[in-house]
Amino acid sequence: MGYTLDALIGSVGALHAAASQWPAAVPVPLAHDLALLPMTDELFDAVTDGTTERVLGFWKLPGGFDRELSSWSSVGPVGYVEADFFGGVGSQRAALWVAGELVFGPLFVGEGEPFAPQGSPISQLLARLGVERHRYCDEFEAVGLGRHRETADWLP
Repeated sequence: MGYTLDALIGSVGALHAAASQWPAAVPVPLAHDLALLPMTDELFDAVTDGTTERVLGFWKLPGGFDRELSSWSSVGPVGYVEADFFGGVGSQRAALWVAGELVFGPLFVGEGEPFAPQGSPISQLLARLGVERHRYCDEFEAVGLGRHRETADWLP
């Protein structure tokens, strides 16, 4: 069974303000006063500047969109995450912007590489957003990122 996620994660205020600019942007509430904005193909096409260069090593971060994330982070922290797993093997990437600056990442863990003691790249980003791990679950599970297996499934 596979798992893919290409999304923005951040403060509810920052992602709702961002979503008001783009009809294809649909924020979804998460635990801990956070929201997730799935990077669907429609949103990707709406926000890209047309360049095909990979931004910060991400597969689905649209050209020039890192500047937009920097701007949005003046309202509240905004992160971008990617995860792609099948049968327990895969990769994760994460980066976080706060107050207009890239403050975390991009952090990448590839196939066959172990996660750091602090956790996966996405869990580390969530920890920087104030999410705490619990006795039996990490930050990823604490906000409910295991609810859906595909990015598009997050949409209402």
